Formats: sequence, C-alpha cells, structure tokens
Amino acid sequence: MPQTPNSNKGPLAGLRILDMATVIAGPFAATLCADLGAEVTKLELPASNDPLRTFAPMKDNHSLYWKVTNRGKEGITLDVRKPKGRDIFLRMLPSFDVLVENFRTGTLDQWGLDIKTLHQANPQLIVLRLTGFGQTGPYARRPGFARIFEAMSGFTHLTGMTDGPPQHMNYPLGDVVAGLFGAFSITAALVESSRSKNMIGREIDLSATEAMMRLLDPLAVEYEELNHIRGRTGSRATYTAPSNIYKTSDGVWISVVGSSEPIFQRFCVAMGMTDLATNPKFSNNQSRLKNLDEIDHIISDWCSSQTFENLANALNKNEVAFTKVYAIDDVLNDPHFKERKAIIRLPDEDLGSIAAPCIVPRFSGVDEHIPHSGTKAGAHNASFYSQLGLSDEEISQLKIDKVI
Repeated sequence: MPQTPNSNKGPLAGLRILDMATVIAGPFAATLCADLGAEVTKLELPASNDPLRTFAPMKDNHSLYWKVTNRGKEGITLDVRKPKGRDIFLRMLPSFDVLVENFRTGTLDQWGLDIKTLHQANPQLIVLRLTGFGQTGPYARRPGFARIFEAMSGFTHLTGMTDGPPQHMNYPLGDVVAGLFGAFSITAALVESSRSKNMIGREIDLSATEAMMRLLDPLAVEYEELNHIRGRTGSRATYTAPSNIYKTSDGVWISVVGSSEPIFQRFCVAMGMTDLATNPKFSNNQSRLKNLDEIDHIISDWCSSQTFENLANALNKNEVAFTKVYAIDDVLNDPHFKERKAIIRLPDEDLGSIAAPCIVPRFSGVDEHIPHSGTKAGAHNASFYSQLGLSDEEISQLKIDKVI
C-alpha cells in the first residue's frame, strides 16, 4: 500500500544546508530548498559584506532584495579565513548535509578548505559549487555576474528589436536560472545518496553560463544543421506563429499566442476573419512563418481597432491564449493570484511584513508555511554556537577576535 508522507513541513524537511554563498544565484538555490522544508543556515563573514545587502531597492537602509532572497534562513557569521574560524567551520560540517558556495574557483582551497578536507570532516557532505564558468577551463577563475552569463550564453543576442542593439532585461535572470539548477542539483544528489548510504558526497560543478545555455535548446543544432543564427525579432516569435505583443486602441499591451491550429482557428473566429484559417498562406504553422509579416500586420491592425475590453471579451469567448502584459501592480491586484495567495507576506523584524512570491510548487499534505524574511548578519550566532557546544565565554571571545 502506498504510504502517506510522514511530514507536513515539506518534502525537504530534515535536510540541513549551510549556505555560504553571496549575492543571488547560490543563495537562491538554498532558499528554494528552504521553501520546501530544508533547514538552511546562512553564513556570512563578520563584516557582513555580501554585495546583495547594498542592492536597490532600499527602505530605511534595509535592502529589500536581501530580505526576500534569503528568506527562511537562520543567520550566523564566521570568518573561515582565520585559523580559529576554519576549525569551527570544520567542526560544524558533520551536522550539515549540503554546503553551498559560489566563491571563485580555488578560493576555498586557498583557505585550506579543499574538497578533501571538507570530506574528511563529513564524508557524506554534498558540496554545490556555483560559479560563472565552472571549476575547469580557461575561464574558471573569471568573475561573473548575471548579465555576463546571459550575454555569453547567447541569450542576450536574442533580446531586443530586429534593427536595434542586443538588450539586457532589468532583472538578473542568469542568477535565478543558475539558482534553479542549483536547487535541482542538490535534490538530485540527495536522491542518489539516499540509495547509497555510504557513498562519498557529490561535489557539484555548476556553471551559471552553462545553465543559461541549457535553456537555449535548439540554437546549436539549428546553426550546425541549417547554418542559421537566430537573432533579435522584438517580441515576435520566429518558431511558431502568431505569437507577439500587440497594442489595443486604448493603449493596452497584450501578448497573444495562437500557434496551435485549433487556437489559430478560434483566433480567426474572434477577429471575424474565418477565411484566414483556410487561406493557404496561413493554414498551418509553417505557412504562417513564411508569411509572418503579413499575418502579424493583420493581427496588429485588428488589435489596434479594439478596446482592451472588447478584445478580451472576444478572445475569452473563443478560448484564445492571451493576456494583458502585467506590471507588478497588475499581479498584486489579479483575482486569480489573490485567491491562490500567489503573493504572501513574510514576517520582517524591521518592516513588520513584506510582500514576496509564494512557495512554488505546492505539495499535497504540506501545511501552509510562511517563511520569515532574510535576517540581520549573525542574528542566530548565540543559539547556533551554543548548540555547537561553545560556552558563552568562548562566543564572546570569538566576537572580540572578529572570528564571528
């Protein structure tokens, strides 16, 4: 008989992660695990110099970005570069299942914390190393940020208007994509270790640039087989049609996708142009792609002749996939997202509570859990190091010595 899960705290309940990564990608990987029940401890240097703490937006000198990116974690400080800090770090490791780090390749080795030393302290420790370019290769020591990953992967080359320059979006997509791969990598390693109890913990080499490349599945094969380099086309898709952003007569931007044949046929009914569906130039996706300018102009002209309300009624009636292009205020006010509580409020010691996306995905039998926001540096030093066996006097001396 199938067994009912014995935990209502999330599928990763009982997992302990030590997150010593900085900025976004590595911490985001650990945060995704925390959302699903893992106990995550955030380790910072005593100076609390994680650049994310300085990222905009700020309110009353508090980084809102930090608070949401590091939600659900306990915070400690420790200078692992100092001998005493290194000793305490190695003493801590047996109580953790996973270590997340994103220092430049070789940095931990320089501090005497190479993988052999880490596994001597905890043979089963899974170590996620998330860097810009990986642990090997001529770029291994290069610094990296989201926009570098996006540009080198080929992603940025696709973004922008046809006759304009490549563009970056106003969000570090490369970081969060790497974080998603990081969380997936951790859970994959955990599945493997659960089947082989005595195996040495995996060292995971995750390149953020390769993570972005992995999203761009067909680009390499279409270049190799067809000598085609996909380029910028604004918001228009060139692999399926119609799929673009259009503007209504009252100035509302909408995104419409009518790429499957049944949806395109219903789209034609909505526009009052049923003959388009049987026109040889538009009757299937390949034909529409060959006549992309023409079909796009037809749809654009129709959208620009309709108010958003009239357009929405016609498309909804005919079950055509479309949406207004939402800004964040639209997201917050949407009745569907409100009913599902897609935006939650994180308890915050400085601001009372702050808005943030909900935990994704939702598991049956798991109690609703609202994580707290990211904490101040070292907020849990006293309780953490006491549990590690250090006396109050030892903890005080570590503060004096700037080890914590």
